[in-house]
Amino acid sequence: MFGDIGKMLKMAGQMKAKLPEMKEKLAAAEFTADVGGMTVSATVNGKMQLVDIKIAPEVLADGDAEMLSDMIKAAVAAAQAQAAAAAAEAMAELTGGMKLPGMEELM
Repeated sequence: MFGDIGKMLKMAGQMKAKLPEMKEKLAAAEFTADVGGMTVSATVNGKMQLVDIKIAPEVLADGDAEMLSDMIKAAVAAAQAQAAAAAAEAMAELTGGMKLPGMEELM
């Protein structure tokens, strides 16, 4: 019984040691999403912060500000979803797929 607890504590210590490296790697990663046939693209980092946005000139020529706004929001949301999926995948890799209470908050 105590052997299992010891194993779990050792595993938790290893995860805690690897967490800063994983967070740094994720923060440096960039995720880009395109919408509207690549007329608008947004790039976010692993912290889900917007780092770049590109808008094709023909979208601006249309003059439809509402459509442009919707496309920007969709591109940012899609890029953030990619970043969140990458974070979840990294956490699953770190924990061996186990759902551990409190680990989500460390991201």
